[in-house]
Amino acid sequence: MSVSRVVELEGHIIDSGMMEAAFSIVMDHGGSFDVEEFDIGRQKDQESYAKMLVTADDEDTLQRIVHDLHQRGANPADPSDAKLEEAPEDQVVPHGFYSTTNHPTQIRYDGEWVEVEDIEMDCAVIVEEAEDGVRAYTKVLNAIEEGDRIVTGDAGIRVQPPERPRGQEGAFGFMQGGISSERPSESTIQQIAEAIEETKSEGGNVLVVAGPALIHSGAREDLARLVENGYIDGLSIGNGFAVHDIERDLYGTSLGVNTETLDHARHGHKHHIYAISEIIREGGIEEAVESGKLESGVMYQCVDKDVPYVIAGSIRDDGPLPDTITDAVEAQNAIREQARDADMVLMLSTLLHSVAVGNCLPSTARVVCVDINPATVTQLLDRGSAQAVGMVTDIGTFVPILAENLLEDGAVELDD
Repeated sequence: MSVSRVVELEGHIIDSGMMEAAFSIVMDHGGSFDVEEFDIGRQKDQESYAKMLVTADDEDTLQRIVHDLHQRGANPADPSDAKLEEAPEDQVVPHGFYSTTNHPTQIRYDGEWVEVEDIEMDCAVIVEEAEDGVRAYTKVLNAIEEGDRIVTGDAGIRVQPPERPRGQEGAFGFMQGGISSERPSESTIQQIAEAIEETKSEGGNVLVVAGPALIHSGAREDLARLVENGYIDGLSIGNGFAVHDIERDLYGTSLGVNTETLDHARHGHKHHIYAISEIIREGGIEEAVESGKLESGVMYQCVDKDVPYVIAGSIRDDGPLPDTITDAVEAQNAIREQARDADMVLMLSTLLHSVAVGNCLPSTARVVCVDINPATVTQLLDRGSAQAVGMVTDIGTFVPILAENLLEDGAVELDD
């Protein structure tokens, strides 16, 4: 005997591809559907609504279909309250706990919808009652505490993927249509600069995730200028980026190569180790700036302009610098705090670090991914942000042109 469930889709479900995706999900799982109601928005700013009866041969198949539909924003027409179970031990979640997407999410509690705070993918949802009401928020598994009330199953959960209503994409409408190295670079970078200016004008926070290739390519001074002039609100990097930025200040090289003349310095292969040693001797990057040892570069400007940075370590690091967070969980938590503050993220020539940051971002965060390798850009955009755009180009070309576009109108106003 077949079983069925009624689901609803609301919003710009045609332009965003949500409705087509819902049909595909049902058929891919071997189910069938019947659209019982369909109200189409006749104007570009009007939303649409569809009610769909989903049928499957058995309950397990239906649950798989409904689960996948739910991840794409199709919600049950007759929602019940979310099911809660207590965590039996620290870092142990109940069987069948709800694992979050990075889309805006609500849970139904006592007949009311409650927004889930700090949404990110692959977390559990914790529900707490307080004097001022009910609170729902995410926790990573290693932060679960015994007794936490955790949402299980799919009932009473509403997911709302970001949409792209026609004509309302703003500065992020220019990159629709995939990734290509054949688009005109200068006009594309100009539009990215406009998106940054738009974000800043709205009081938003711009986070840069950068790899050491940015320093090697000679773009260090231009990124430093952007920090100095208030366009960058946070920096998420690895030990290598900071080391080579400091090496450039102390010895004029990056990996022993002068980034202006491309000359290999005598014993230049030792410069990065010498740079690490000097910062250790000073006690850290901030101390090196205060003592006058460090006088230029991205890290210098971050200290001088009070722009927070997170240096996350890895097993391959030399040194590392005193400021590098070597505990992986501690580094994740620091990155997570940065990501929650970010309204726009520039991922510049660093695949693994960008993936780590991308895992912590809500799908509503604007993301720009730039790399010379198309596969890198594709992998970053596939992390799930509906507001992500990609550009295939040399980072040594991208950052200077971006700085030129932003700085021709002067610096933004910095907070005191």
